[in-house]
Amino acid sequence: MDKSQKQNQILSGNSRVDGLYHTAEWLITAFAGTLVFIIFVMQVYRIPTGSMAETLRGAHFRIRCAQCGWRYDYDFISRVYGFADTYTPSAKLPIQPRSPVCPSCKYAEQNAQRLYTGEYIVFKDGKPVPAQKQTVFKGDQIFVLKSIYQFFQPKRWDVIVFKNPVGPAINYIKRCIGLPGETVQLIDGDVFINGQIARKPDKAQEELWMLLYNNDHQPAGPQEKGFFGQSWRTPFERLEDSAWDIAAANGSVFQLSDPGGQIQRILYNDKIGTGFLATYAYDDPAGYGNMPVASDLMMQYYLQMQDGSAGVQIRKYGISYQGWVGADGSMEIVSLGGQEPQQLVSGKARVSDLHKSTRLRMAALDQQIILEYGSSRLVYDLGTGIDLKGMDRTSRPEVQILGRGNLKLTHIALYRDIHYTLVDTYGRGVLRGTQENPMVLKDGEFFACGDNSPASFDSRFWNTPGIANPGVEPYRPGIVPRDYLVGKAFFVHWPGAYRLGTEPIRWIPYVDGMKVIYGGRR
Repeated sequence: MDKSQKQNQILSGNSRVDGLYHTAEWLITAFAGTLVFIIFVMQVYRIPTGSMAETLRGAHFRIRCAQCGWRYDYDFISRVYGFADTYTPSAKLPIQPRSPVCPSCKYAEQNAQRLYTGEYIVFKDGKPVPAQKQTVFKGDQIFVLKSIYQFFQPKRWDVIVFKNPVGPAINYIKRCIGLPGETVQLIDGDVFINGQIARKPDKAQEELWMLLYNNDHQPAGPQEKGFFGQSWRTPFERLEDSAWDIAAANGSVFQLSDPGGQIQRILYNDKIGTGFLATYAYDDPAGYGNMPVASDLMMQYYLQMQDGSAGVQIRKYGISYQGWVGADGSMEIVSLGGQEPQQLVSGKARVSDLHKSTRLRMAALDQQIILEYGSSRLVYDLGTGIDLKGMDRTSRPEVQILGRGNLKLTHIALYRDIHYTLVDTYGRGVLRGTQENPMVLKDGEFFACGDNSPASFDSRFWNTPGIANPGVEPYRPGIVPRDYLVGKAFFVHWPGAYRLGTEPIRWIPYVDGMKVIYGGRR
């Protein structure tokens, strides 16, 4: 330490006292810096509930399907066990109030029953045995950029943290759907702004795909009656004496060897399991019957072609669309809405993708038809308005796999888009934001919805005016006022930590749950 530095210090003459004093000085400075950082820059929040699942999870159980092995999460509802809201117990518990349902094979574990003694049992072979208990994982812990909305307006699809309008001491987290000056309508699960569909950014869309079926995960005991009271069978069916072999590798591989040149078809039968319903494996299955059909669907598989062509057919609003990829690299999207098939758009795949197992995807999404093969992409815009020519919103969707020639398909899976429901899990209708009752936002007003749409209490349902500062009119029900914006959620840094044994601190995070929280474009 040089002479000038010593002159700027306060010294008592006692080196021990001086050391303690300057240590305390540095601690106070560090604390002050941290406090400024927390107040103005960034803060850590723990997700309390499942209203944003699967994007963000509150306290939950991590389930591994006993039949097909698919891993998924299920909501921990603290009040069912007599605990206070947002409480996360350290002891393992049986899953209540009902057994979760696997989102892929639709297998439901036997429901646990509570005895008067407080113990939980299930019946195996007609005999009562203790119910299995599971660890309750804490909600995701996230970083939130504070004060960002003091300088920038939220973008649509941002995940925002804000004060509860009717209880400002509580923070909520939802996705921003509507902005000041806009008219918001939720129609068939999609968001319409000022009469035009609002499409999601690509990275946010990837987070919002929901699994309907994964063909790699075949049940170990399909003869059991745990699949909605039935034995399991594959939802894929060959049509018109199709030449497809759908039983290869225990049913996980589809193969076609047919030089005839005719289209060979496989239908996905949505009447098996929950089909195309907008259900969430995270939620209590008691509400599944209240959920609508989701018509924004995406089929994907990995394709190996020797010759011929492969594709997918999706029926959307009464019109069928086909997406094809040929062994020569040709790509096209075709409409079957008229008397003759009509090519809507065409292109070429990268040559390097043709000679290996390459992912093929086709989606009917936000009033677009999208075909992807490896790094190549075709998009056909069906229109952005609410009423499209030839549209029949009452028509059920349908998905088929198509092929000609010699093909091998692996890793076959079906997904649906997030679907903003007009009812909750109890069947109660929303109050606003519908086609008949649009929400017109004024200056400084935002409309927010949870990603777990049927289990989210949000702008659609709020029926009480928001609390405003003294002398200011109460905020309208259903809006998030600009004054109550806290910040933007941007990263899950500590997802549902767990313990190796009985140690009191949950100190090991699930690394695979660490992720960026994608929102709107800037």
